[in-house]
Amino acid sequence: VQLQASGGGLVQAGGSLRLSCAASGMPSSTYIMAWFCQAPGKEREFVAAINWSGGSTRYADSVKGRLTISRDTGKKTVYLQMSTLKPEDTAIYYCAARPSAVITSAPRTYDFWGQGTLVTVSS
Repeated sequence: VQLQASGGGLVQAGGSLRLSCAASGMPSSTYIMAWFCQAPGKEREFVAAINWSGGSTRYADSVKGRLTISRDTGKKTVYLQMSTLKPEDTAIYYCAARPSAVITSAPRTYDFWGQGTLVTVSS
């Protein structure tokens, strides 16, 4: 399984970015794709997740209304649309996958990880 994240960059507060994560080699169509973030000196935190087959989603409270997770099943890609960005959103964003139909928020429950993409929000 390979997850390739992209789309990070430098943006001013209030701006937008769209992260992408291309997945390949998934053993079945039943899995969860998620985004986590890790700021310097902090633990990796759950951001959002989506059930690949059914499309149900879950968000961390801190991002509800600002970030939207979606997927393109044809392109096997999951997206994180980030809007109204804040300096505290600055972090490395990782995509992850778990072969399950149940969305979880704990990083240890995800089996596959991408390399991360850096998002920097300036004030």
